[in-house]
Amino acid sequence: MRLIRRRDLLKGIVLMGFSGSAFGGYGVAQALRQSVTTYRLRPPRWTPGLSLRIAVIADLHVCEPWMSLERVEEIVSQTNALSPDAVLLLGDYVMGYRLSRYSEPIHPKNWAATLGKLKAPLGVHAVLGNHDWWEDSEVQRRRSGPTAAGHALENAGIPVYENSTVRLQKNGKPFWLAGLGDQWALLPTAKHGPFIRNSGRGYEGVDDLPATLAQVTDDAPVILMAHEPDIFPHVPERVSLTVAGHTHGGQIRILGYAPVVPSRYGRRYVYGHIVEDGRHLVVSGGLGCSALPLRVGSTPEIVMLELGQRGEV
Repeated sequence: MRLIRRRDLLKGIVLMGFSGSAFGGYGVAQALRQSVTTYRLRPPRWTPGLSLRIAVIADLHVCEPWMSLERVEEIVSQTNALSPDAVLLLGDYVMGYRLSRYSEPIHPKNWAATLGKLKAPLGVHAVLGNHDWWEDSEVQRRRSGPTAAGHALENAGIPVYENSTVRLQKNGKPFWLAGLGDQWALLPTAKHGPFIRNSGRGYEGVDDLPATLAQVTDDAPVILMAHEPDIFPHVPERVSLTVAGHTHGGQIRILGYAPVVPSRYGRRYVYGHIVEDGRHLVVSGGLGCSALPLRVGSTPEIVMLELGQRGEV
């Protein structure tokens, strides 16, 4: 568990105007620390004897003062100390526009260089999130990538997957890592008519699940990286495990209830290990904030997946 820096906490409370609010102060405090959440899984169609430790980092929303470069450095150090075989980055590296009234952006090349310090023998692998598309005005104008966030990650030596795959091996046992393009990449325009914010309806995606999985050429296990969990009802049994972020675990959960979840499925995929029809999904609560820089009942987290281990099935 990361200790909260007194300077950051005080700055946050002042900036938010929450000095007289116990709820706000508590929410700011929760937003400024992170823990490690571990899932021990033996997913379906998993190769016997294949044991993987995979760290998952989602929804950093890098900005001052809530997710400073100093804090990203700490997250990188904390992740490296877990000795993962691979690290998966699930998107939303940039600050959201609704957070801008309380925050200052950090240039992509700076946070990408910091993430470039992540170390794992099977590599660091990334997909992009909706805010990595939304906050890039040039991308929205031309209605296509590449994005500034994607360029920054690639320049830092981190491959970005958009409907693409890679075949990896540990101890001679192969598995596939598949990265899906973002499902909410392009903001609605006038021609799309009305849309419902936070529901996914009206946005244009750059995702292509069939084309992604068509690149898998053998029966080795497949791990699918997606930013939004909304793809999960369409994921076939061929995929052993889907990992996603985006929801922030609801960001505010009171007695386990999240009143706002950015998903067309509501709270169905808000957080944690979910099994439907024998298919497995893990949704990370993420690390940063959107809209307001506070969290209640949803502490920021690094997720550690211990795959092939005894535990949950």
